[in-house]
Amino acid sequence: VSFVIAKITAICPISLLKRISDLLRWQYKDSSLNLPWKLNTLPIFTDSSPLYHTLQRPQPLSAQEESDLELAHQRLLKLCQKCAQYNVPLTIDAEDTSIQPAIDYFTYSSAIMYNKDDNPIVYGTMQAYLKDARERLFNTARTAEKLGIPMGFKLVRGAYMSSETKLASSLGFDSPVHNTIQDTHACFNDCASFMIEKIADGYGGLVLATHNLESGKLAASKARNLGIEKGNQKLEFAQLYGMSEALSFGLRNAGFQVSKYLPYGPVDMVMPYLLRRAEENRGLLSTSSLDRTLMGKELKRRLKSLQFAKPEMAASAAGSMKIEIGTP
Repeated sequence: VSFVIAKITAICPISLLKRISDLLRWQYKDSSLNLPWKLNTLPIFTDSSPLYHTLQRPQPLSAQEESDLELAHQRLLKLCQKCAQYNVPLTIDAEDTSIQPAIDYFTYSSAIMYNKDDNPIVYGTMQAYLKDARERLFNTARTAEKLGIPMGFKLVRGAYMSSETKLASSLGFDSPVHNTIQDTHACFNDCASFMIEKIADGYGGLVLATHNLESGKLAASKARNLGIEKGNQKLEFAQLYGMSEALSFGLRNAGFQVSKYLPYGPVDMVMPYLLRRAEENRGLLSTSSLDRTLMGKELKRRLKSLQFAKPEMAASAAGSMKIEIGTP
């Protein structure tokens, strides 16, 4: 296991995450707001970040809410402690912008405690389909580096396009999501390039969670050009289990670390997650088609090679081929 993935929504009530996000947003707009429960953290917002979710000054957390917040912190710290004990990085998944500030707060406050000595244990997730993603990543990573905190990030495209646009429109604001898929691709590739350069300089860690062949090739080429050695644990690619096998095996054969992401849980909770992944990966069907095409070419190559083999060799190869066909 190269990474453990956790969702803050599993350890903290969503209603409380919304309250924390409201207070963090308001404090960004009004620095005089005092949040007595707030721990040290890294930059969460930039001037381009969506703040329209909080249009009025929120009430302070109640005593019960502060108690629930402390319980959530303790749950996360237990995960961090176990991951630090076994030296397995913990990646915190991203959610929609209504609660993402609270998730970033949990992530960064934990990273300050556990990311030491060029060894990022806690990784945050950046969603490249957000217009402020590039600026937030650059700002957070540079601040962490100045403070001597090795920060790791998982980079994804994002999976709440419809709901984000609908909410912003209902409040009279522009969508926080890039206007075109090309803009999202460009943001993803820029963020990947920035972090790969940091890794080449010996700082931080990066998981590139992508099913996009072009992004995979660009990142791999950049890493090679900067001299990032094969097997470097600070750079990893990731695809969902059963998807983009051609990309996964191609990267692995080139010497890069590759993970297959395996979500699990009750069907009613996992299916919405997988549907969001399908929406996030508009090229999903074409990628699956490429996997099938490449697999078909390989089967044809093996069958063709049998025609020129000796009879006893052909019989043996046919038997082994039957097993290998079932393996994918």
